[in-house]
Amino acid sequence: MALTTIIQATEILNRAAAEIGKKPIPDPYSSQDPVFVQMQYLLNTAGEELMQAYPWEFLVRSFKITTVAGQSVYPLPNDFGYMINQTGWERSQNVPMGGPLSAQEWTYLLGRNLAQNTLYASFRIAQGEINIYPTDTPAGLDINFEYISINWVTNGAIPDVYQSKVILGTDKPLYDKTLITRYVKLKYLESAGFDTTKAQDDFSQSFSFLTGFDKGAAVVSAGLGRRGYAYLSAYNVPDSGFGR
Repeated sequence: MALTTIIQATEILNRAAAEIGKKPIPDPYSSQDPVFVQMQYLLNTAGEELMQAYPWEFLVRSFKITTVAGQSVYPLPNDFGYMINQTGWERSQNVPMGGPLSAQEWTYLLGRNLAQNTLYASFRIAQGEINIYPTDTPAGLDINFEYISINWVTNGAIPDVYQSKVILGTDKPLYDKTLITRYVKLKYLESAGFDTTKAQDDFSQSFSFLTGFDKGAAVVSAGLGRRGYAYLSAYNVPDSGFGR
């Protein structure tokens, strides 16, 4: 997300207020006006829901675990929201992690004691921790994965500090200013019982546009169903040498 699209929470509330016909004020976060008080809560709810709705590139984080012999349970990052599917790798052997295992698969593996026949480490997330199988884990496994952080706000006083909610008006949500403003407006209109048809359309349009351009798109190939490859390989170097 471009930095020019990020603004302070105070500005977001004033923009949303102006769109519902209310006069902006210098400091909405010190106001006792019920509308601005409610919008403070709605902004945090909107930010949390947007975090859950889409894996925004600015919320992507990497996490690494180096296993200790015999230890199979490790704490997740403090800001862990959810794991990005198929990003789990064991780098010391350069093999993908198995999983996530369901409760049934986990108990099946434990019950059958298949560790000696297991080629890949597998994982299960439960009770805020990551569980590694086999449970008699050897030392030195280099386990890596990517996840979505719950911290969608930068601290207004310390920009390198991220947090999971807006506390002060100077804090800056990382979402595009138009998207978050439209969502706060939509949630306010919903809570007040007003018609939300146009507000919903505006928000959906912004959401669709931004999610469409949030990440780069894959190359679409017109031949043989193969994707484009950036490096020389059997996929993009033609066969040669026939008849010689």
